[in-house]
Amino acid sequence: QVQLVESGGGLVQAGGSSRLSCAASGTILSINKIDWYRQASGKQREWVAGITSGGTTNYEHSVEGRFTVSRDNAKNTVYLQMNSLKPEDTAVYYCGADTPLYYYWGQGTQVTVSS
Repeated sequence: QVQLVESGGGLVQAGGSSRLSCAASGTILSINKIDWYRQASGKQREWVAGITSGGTTNYEHSVEGRFTVSRDNAKNTVYLQMNSLKPEDTAVYYCGADTPLYYYWGQGTQVTVSS
């Protein structure tokens, strides 16, 4: 099994930055990819960005150039650096781990961007 714990987030002014962390534990060698998703109030969860075990990153169009996903293998942690934040980035952010048998989710962390 894989356990994921997100941290970071909080209240940020528009144009500001925030960094989210996703700490993984358990059978981490089974993880093929870590994704970041977000879910705004009243909306469906949407994929934001991801990083593969090989280090390849990809981004949803609306965040490309503003968000950066990275990882620290020594800490088993994936980060989402969010710059130039907009009010429409307000959401609960989740990390997810893709493994051969199951997809694991963290508990989520709230990011609120004030205008």
